[in-house]
Amino acid sequence: MSTAKGGNGADGTPPAGGKGGGAKGQRSRAGSGGASGARPQARTGAPAVPPGGAAPLTAGRIGVYVLLLLAGVLVACAGTLVQAAWFPGGLVLALCGVGGLFYGGAAATGTPAGVLLPGAAWLVTVFLLLSQVRPEGDFLFGPGAGSYVFLLGGILIAVICATATQRRMMGVQAGRVGG
Repeated sequence: MSTAKGGNGADGTPPAGGKGGGAKGQRSRAGSGGASGARPQARTGAPAVPPGGAAPLTAGRIGVYVLLLLAGVLVACAGTLVQAAWFPGGLVLALCGVGGLFYGGAAATGTPAGVLLPGAAWLVTVFLLLSQVRPEGDFLFGPGAGSYVFLLGGILIAVICATATQRRMMGVQAGRVGG
């Protein structure tokens, strides 16, 4: 360590960080980790959690996402058949199944992807695969308002569950606005 006046370096320059040395060339603690003098943590083999608290993508998490995709397809098929068969009870049962899937996906993963993946699978299955009219005239959705309530209600439930999951991740507390 050099005792040259005006800094800690051999040529009299201040140390890195632009702060001059203290009395008799001693380093100040102001630029080295705060007043607590906390040392930076050693790196471990575990992946760092990205900002925003997103969980790392592991094999188990990928497996859960694949199961949620398959469950989205199954719930879409079952809901499409049930909602018109036992109207209005079938419609309520189908929407409860959709809500249970989306809320369960959010609770199981703790991320918005737990809602978005089964929601996307449900949406693609219902709108693109099941709502097509076959050349023979077969159609899985019955005529009437119940089919539209099922389609729009499922989308609305997905948006509500995704928003609630996002609020929970951000730590937003429910309460009055402005006070």
